[in-house]
Amino acid sequence: MAPEPTPRSTESTAFRAALDVIRDVEPRVADAIGAEVEDQRSSLKLIASENYASPAVLLAMGNWFSDKYAEGTVGRRFYAGCRNVDTVESLAAEHARELFGAEHAYVQPHSGIDANLVAFWSVLSQRVESPALEKAGVRQVNELTDADWAALRADFGNQRMLGMSLDAGGHLTHGFRPNISGKMFDQRSYGTDPATGLLDYDALRETARDFRPLIIVAGYSAYPRLVNFRIMREIADEVGATLMVDMAHFAGLVAGKVLTGDFDPVPHAQIVTTTTHKSLRGPRGGMVLCQSELAEHVDRGCPMVLGGPLPHVMAAKAVAFAEARRADFCDYAQRVVDNARALADGLLRRGAKLVTGGTDNHLVLLDVTGYGLTGRQAEAALLESGIVTNRNSVPGDPNGAWYTSGVRLGTPALTTRGLGTAEMDEIAALIDTVLGSAQPGLTSGGKPSKAQHVLEEGVALRVAARAAELLSGFPLYPGVDLS
Repeated sequence: MAPEPTPRSTESTAFRAALDVIRDVEPRVADAIGAEVEDQRSSLKLIASENYASPAVLLAMGNWFSDKYAEGTVGRRFYAGCRNVDTVESLAAEHARELFGAEHAYVQPHSGIDANLVAFWSVLSQRVESPALEKAGVRQVNELTDADWAALRADFGNQRMLGMSLDAGGHLTHGFRPNISGKMFDQRSYGTDPATGLLDYDALRETARDFRPLIIVAGYSAYPRLVNFRIMREIADEVGATLMVDMAHFAGLVAGKVLTGDFDPVPHAQIVTTTTHKSLRGPRGGMVLCQSELAEHVDRGCPMVLGGPLPHVMAAKAVAFAEARRADFCDYAQRVVDNARALADGLLRRGAKLVTGGTDNHLVLLDVTGYGLTGRQAEAALLESGIVTNRNSVPGDPNGAWYTSGVRLGTPALTTRGLGTAEMDEIAALIDTVLGSAQPGLTSGGKPSKAQHVLEEGVALRVAARAAELLSGFPLYPGVDLS
């Protein structure tokens, strides 16, 4: 069941007035904004990392806080005139602490990668820089001799990270070479059991004992099962590592009290990062939660890593966190998981192959090789049919990270619209219809293509029409009329 809208006239007036103001300056931008709303209203959005922010969250981002510089933290700014920024940042942090049961919250990161960089450098500050300063008998790095500073810089670049491999469901920011995290750390990966696709804790433990990392990163972007963070912390403690959890994908399930006990990272990890959109349903942004001993290091995220905070986005974060503290958010989070399981079950009944054979969270990883397709072909065929997904690697993917062999499906967005388990079963049927009707196209040389696809005539139109009919019963932003 979708969130209750505020009165139609209030929302419609607000957004129509905003578009009128924009149209007076650059009508093409106003038109693109309106077109985006219509595109989102008319397509089955199954991208696991996307959602729909509420009108209140969206409106909180478009305001005069955009005009403020606010480097520093609450009460300790490098610019004057930030008392109102202090208010919204304090509110966002307060709501975040209460929502997740965290000792400390830092709401300034602009994105998930920014949050991860703040976390990495906070651990380096605590574990590498602080001991070096103490040994040198100084308070901060500017007081170090050139020789001591050179030694510290070398030590920063000589640290190790252990994270989940990309094909097993990990994320690029967890130490992989194309990303800055891989250039910062000597990285090694842990993976999943080849037979089951499940996280192999025994193998992870052995890797940690051998590699002795400074940081063990847990969390995922395409792993459809739960992670036991109690075990992860035990492994980290055994080898003297800091446990960092990136819960960007499943933060809404933690906030909604679907993931508790061993599956809630906040009581177990020293530091936790997240985006604030995805399953949390807030604005695009990031956040760091940590235990108290890391708080002073995390709060130096700006200027250590970040540029100036974005006060208008922090205002929207405060609104989103306040929404997530309502009782109905727990119901929403549970329905996200119920819908993902229903989608997985619907696909399995129709003969589809799923990584790990199902899901325990908000996402389903569909191996499309059984349809004779690459992930890129499947993604394109589904998009042509009104179903928005994203291609994704599967464990041991023979097609690599560009073409891939999988498609990732997620239920947070459609759950926000109010779709339930019955609709998920029908969506599974639509997906199976499209992929079963698709085949690889041919290259100019007449060989099977990894990129191009061919759909049976009429399938895309029929599926798109049924998708639109299905969505008509679950209007997106029903309180917003832009006509």
